[in-house]
Amino acid sequence: MISILQAFILGLVQGVTELFPISSLGHSVIIPGLLGWNIHQNDPYFVTFLVATHLATAIVLFIFFKDDWIKIIKGIARSLDNRSIDSTDTYAKLGWLLVIATVPAGILGLLFEQSLRSIFASAQIAALFLIANGLMLFAAEALRKRKNQQHETEMQSDERITRLSWTQSIGIGFAQAAALFPGVSRSGASMSGGLITGLNNEEAARFSFLLATPIIGAAALLKLPEITNPSYAPIRMAMLVGALSAAVTAYLSVRFLLKYFQSKTLTPFAIYSVVAGALFSLCFFVR
Repeated sequence: MISILQAFILGLVQGVTELFPISSLGHSVIIPGLLGWNIHQNDPYFVTFLVATHLATAIVLFIFFKDDWIKIIKGIARSLDNRSIDSTDTYAKLGWLLVIATVPAGILGLLFEQSLRSIFASAQIAALFLIANGLMLFAAEALRKRKNQQHETEMQSDERITRLSWTQSIGIGFAQAAALFPGVSRSGASMSGGLITGLNNEEAARFSFLLATPIIGAAALLKLPEITNPSYAPIRMAMLVGALSAAVTAYLSVRFLLKYFQSKTLTPFAIYSVVAGALFSLCFFVR
């Protein structure tokens, strides 16, 4: 069904492209098409394989932000105990912003994920959506609110994130739902939403990675029975290899990107998405 080498390559790619704003689902559809592998997006065994790699990525993200998640969970617990959110409680506010932003993508994913994948289950279409992803990133950089934050240098990143309103958080959640289309990046969509609401690149990336953890993890856990289904025993080793390689590249990617976005923008990823999407489309067209 899927070889160990194919699993290794796809796992490496998934771990990078899930966090880099260039679409993991899009590349998971495009790469088998380019290399002539007999793998298709809606094949049950391939969907199960992707579940395993996504679960690995979610676990890595949780471990990487473990200290933050402990503070966030304690903050939410405090707010529930007090039945209110203290204006000075940074992690309680951050926790509820993440909860609210998770809702739109979660609901839309449950309602439309299967139908959208069926409609757009094509490497050619994924390549076109990759171009759209690049245009989205260009637009976000052009439209972002460039606030003067020189007087706020003493304020921590999480404190600045909590200045988001509830409405803005929901907006980021809806933006993230654009990743239901193969070729549109989940992290790119949520970072774009963050930039437009006034976050800088570093804050938008941090909020996006925190937001990705419950979304990716919950989606994978819902399909966990598929991973343990005896009928998928022939690809267990492939799933393990793919998950491990995805975990390694996800860890390296999040470390790199958090440092990168301290001073850099989404523009290089926008250029890659447009150029790569155009080249991929051309390759599929001339075949």
